Amino acid sequence: MASSTILLPGETVPHSQLPESKKGTLTLGPNLRHLPQAPPASISILPTSSGLLQSDAKKIALWLDTPHARYAPSVGDLVVAQVHHSSTETYHVMLTPQTPYALLGQLAFEGANKKTRPKLEAGDSVYARVKAAGRGEDVEIECVSPNSGKADGMGPLKGGTVFNVSPAFARRLMMGPGKGGFVVLEELGEKLKFEVAVGRNGRVWVESGSVRATVAVGRLLVGCDEGGWGVEEQRREVRRAVREV
Repeated sequence: MASSTILLPGETVPHSQLPESKKGTLTLGPNLRHLPQAPPASISILPTSSGLLQSDAKKIALWLDTPHARYAPSVGDLVVAQVHHSSTETYHVMLTPQTPYALLGQLAFEGANKKTRPKLEAGDSVYARVKAAGRGEDVEIECVSPNSGKADGMGPLKGGTVFNVSPAFARRLMMGPGKGGFVVLEELGEKLKFEVAVGRNGRVWVESGSVRATVAVGRLLVGCDEGGWGVEEQRREVRRAVREV
């Protein structure tokens, strides 16, 4: 799934690295832009920063991982946000320490009205979707799917602990089992019972009912991110951590 090609700003993405597909449109993710060329059949894709080229043939998608880049909100992103303060109709929440507070409507929850809406306090965490993120505008998030009107797993996160990882690592974790090069969550899931919510903003919420187990899961994720562990090293570290829980 992933490519090992490292690109610098100004270089062109090699045609050999483009996902192969007889139908469908190529989707460009973060840190890449399309530069129209002549003739029309020519494709030129340039990186806007340095990083590791990644591709997903199934989704016909291409993006550039920049491990140390700051998170930039994008519509549709799932994020773990922390409430900072509230106003009459809005919660002001933090996505990262470097970004301005995002806005979460107090009725932006499944089935919420003035009587049933969640009562969130400063420091509470929520799992939400970025609803709006236009340049020069406030970032807005919501805890309800625009298609189904349901929570679809979003909403207040009760208990647990939030751990910080790089946005690039979070993106790859969110690809699902067997993808992105990380098996740490799948390996842990076979040995421990816990809940996890991964945010594109580089925040991961973990709750296991046990402080010791929760901390162990969080430390493994942070260690995997910072250490760049391979698959076998991830499995080895999981076995070691489980023995100590």
